[in-house]
Amino acid sequence: MNDGVVIRTDKLVRKYPMGRTELVALKGVSLTFQKGEFAGLVGPSGSGKTTLLNIIGTLDAPSSGSATVLGQMVEKLSARQAAALRSRQISFIFKGIAPAQRVLALPTGRLADMTLELPVLTGSRMARSAGLSVGDYVTVQWRDVNGAFDARDGQVVEVMHTSVGTVDWDQVWVPLERLQALVGMPGEATLVTMARIPGTQAKSDIGRRTLDTGRGVPGMSPGWVFRSPGYLLSDLRQMIQSKTVGQSIMFTVLFLLAMLAIFDTQVRSIFRRRREIGMLVALGMTRNQVIAMFTFEGSLCGVLAALLGSVYGLPLFVYMNANGFSVPGGDTWGFSMGEKLYPAYTAGLVLGTTVLVLVVTTIVSWLPTRRIARLKPTDALSGRMT
Repeated sequence: MNDGVVIRTDKLVRKYPMGRTELVALKGVSLTFQKGEFAGLVGPSGSGKTTLLNIIGTLDAPSSGSATVLGQMVEKLSARQAAALRSRQISFIFKGIAPAQRVLALPTGRLADMTLELPVLTGSRMARSAGLSVGDYVTVQWRDVNGAFDARDGQVVEVMHTSVGTVDWDQVWVPLERLQALVGMPGEATLVTMARIPGTQAKSDIGRRTLDTGRGVPGMSPGWVFRSPGYLLSDLRQMIQSKTVGQSIMFTVLFLLAMLAIFDTQVRSIFRRRREIGMLVALGMTRNQVIAMFTFEGSLCGVLAALLGSVYGLPLFVYMNANGFSVPGGDTWGFSMGEKLYPAYTAGLVLGTTVLVLVVTTIVSWLPTRRIARLKPTDALSGRMT
């Protein structure tokens, strides 16, 4: 602190485990911020801005490297020490939102209480880190458009629970018009969220053109740039696409192992039933008929396996579709992730997989039975395989 440095990061690295792979959010970031210095982080979606701010704000810890805030190393702070540093030394983001809005699934209606001097809405993560609950008072300080500082006491009217950390971590929400009046910027905004009106052009199509041309949406004021849901979710979709190849390989390996088990079962079945095969040949069945019978028998085993699998599979699908499964550590992944994930199983996916299994089972059942075609009549009568 003697050199005037309030924040310093040295070769900061943050990795998030994603199954067998890792998502690298930060790689060797070294920064220094002096006391009284104003700085901004600029970069595309998914570049690690939020991750870096979470570490500097003591909400996360680096995988390697170091981060020093106000003379304290973030990676060495306990949970209690980090909470104390956040609540006493680190500021939060002061945001305004219209209480009557219906675009975002946030309980902003509680901000319409005109009896309070300054109603405050915050998220559960922010409330937990700052020790706030409904009814508590919090002193907020801001700098207006002229650079003058001011402060006022606000009362927490609601602690919302959301899986989107970007509207929760280190920020409080107040009525938009109140905030505009406090900072001396009436009618101003930095972000506008829109919902598609039925019967109008899809915003995603407009968004794709906007990204190519750099222009805003037709009818909007100059200077605004529309970002479609596809753009906002691009980092998450890239991660999903990167995992698709690995999942396909794993599915193929498991599928081949299952088919190998069926093949081995058929070979053992033919070996153990060689006398039965000889009896069938002796009774006048042709080799092709015997082969067809064993192939059909193997196919019926596949059908039986599918029926038995549906006995526990269908209830499991219904249960997972209704309740989902928990995602541990979702707050520390560097992007918004729901506390639960709900799998989507379409009828085409289920039927297609079932048909694929039955077809491959039939083929695998047929392969070992070709050996029957090499049976000699005398061997068939004695039950020997040659």
